[in-house]
Amino acid sequence: VFGKDITLLLILNNLASDHKTVKVDMSASTVLYTRRTVTEILKANTSVELGSKQGKHIRLKIPYAYYGKYLTTDKRIQVTALCEVLHRHGLKLLVEKTIILEDTNIIIKIPRRVVVNKAVNLEISYANPLPEPVSRCVLLVTLMNQQVKIHLAQLGPRERSKIYFEFTPRRAGPLQLQVDFSCDKFSHVKGFVTIAVARA
Repeated sequence: VFGKDITLLLILNNLASDHKTVKVDMSASTVLYTRRTVTEILKANTSVELGSKQGKHIRLKIPYAYYGKYLTTDKRIQVTALCEVLHRHGLKLLVEKTIILEDTNIIIKIPRRVVVNKAVNLEISYANPLPEPVSRCVLLVTLMNQQVKIHLAQLGPRERSKIYFEFTPRRAGPLQLQVDFSCDKFSHVKGFVTIAVARA
């Protein structure tokens, strides 16, 4: 989840009966959805001794402090591990994983029944998932082809807050409400919901 430390586990298994030494070079970078690297955020290497039919785990931790300010709006981190079996004519194996960090900070609550030409009160809850305060918070609400920009108070570390938003639907059928939350530390955290508007 965005704002928290990431822990990964690399599992190495020696399927043969002879002893092996494996050199592991690991790196992590923030990337765009096209897989283009933005910034390398972590580099680590280790060596593992594997006995006959033995397996071992290597734990890699990426603290939020390492990736927070380098993450793009795609919220992707690419992790690679190059494993080289020593004394085996340079046998190498490359393991790659792309992590897409989830946003859980926007929750939209709507009434059970929404009717044409009747005022509706929505609850929009938003949060700061970071271990540090955020300021310059803005909520952009898009509904019925109109946008409303709401300036919000700053949020403390891991703080959640809510606002109430009132509107009156003018026609029956599905309506899509989109919410976009931005602040000084991150931008474009989105939430959306489809509202089924009933006839009066």
